[in-house]
Amino acid sequence: MKLQPEMTSEALTRLKRARGQLNAVIEMMENGEDCRSALTQLAAVSKAIDRAGFKIIASGMRHCGTTRERGEEPEMSEEELEKLFLALA
Repeated sequence: MKLQPEMTSEALTRLKRARGQLNAVIEMMENGEDCRSALTQLAAVSKAIDRAGFKIIASGMRHCGTTRERGEEPEMSEEELEKLFLALA
């Protein structure tokens, strides 16, 4: 299934925010800052990336459901989407 802007805009926003947070973590490490702050930010990055992945899967599931409702064959099976979901979990 190809990523389409209407399916991925929320995930893309989360990933861009995570990129900024990751850059901040790298700077903290390079500057020898407090490890608690760096780890807190790193946890936020990890969570943002996970949520972006789940958003993409949810969008894919909705897209495939809509495709089925139109009587067409979706690009991905439910099993394929489930496998991707479990890879993120």
